[in-house]
Amino acid sequence: MTSTGRLSLPPKASGLVLFAHGSGSSRHSPRNQYVALILNQAGLGTLLFDLLTPDEAASRANVFDVELIAGRLAGVTAWAHDQPWSRDLSIGWFGASTGAAAALWAASEPRAGVDAIVSRGGRPDLAGPRLPAVTAPTMLIVGAMDTQVLALNRAAQRRLRCPNELVVVPGATHLFEEPGTLTETAHHARTWFTTHLGHAAHADRPAA
Repeated sequence: MTSTGRLSLPPKASGLVLFAHGSGSSRHSPRNQYVALILNQAGLGTLLFDLLTPDEAASRANVFDVELIAGRLAGVTAWAHDQPWSRDLSIGWFGASTGAAAALWAASEPRAGVDAIVSRGGRPDLAGPRLPAVTAPTMLIVGAMDTQVLALNRAAQRRLRCPNELVVVPGATHLFEEPGTLTETAHHARTWFTTHLGHAAHADRPAA
């Protein structure tokens, strides 16, 4: 698979965050582009890319194939680690919806090459029994009004053994469309990544 991506790399970046988009979304997602901008302003690089081709994304089976998407994320991460401009950067993953499940699935693999994870409105339950094997510090961000997904995140958090935090954004629904809720989410993600990427001992590198 070949993929077009959108890379933003501030001078002297303290880390690089790869975005794993959720079902029905892509690198053109205005929500993820906004979060990426906030991270860029904090000195973090970002890479937005599509984990499925347009033809693949047309199939609901592929959109919810967490193992497939996790494999693609791992492949892009291995590629990023092998680039001259990122070899000294710790890497984080920002996942939304099913993309968050894929990120946690991939993070459970040995030598995953990721130093921190943030999930926005994610479905960590879809990573199921793999959650206890995740070692990267993980933040789960969920809207207070997204009650079903919030319950799934609370149950998933109990299975995590890594450093983790569950953040509930007041007044937010699943897509964080309410005024101020996406900004709050982006600021939580910024704090998590600048804390854990800026001081990370680099994770084992995956094979390129």
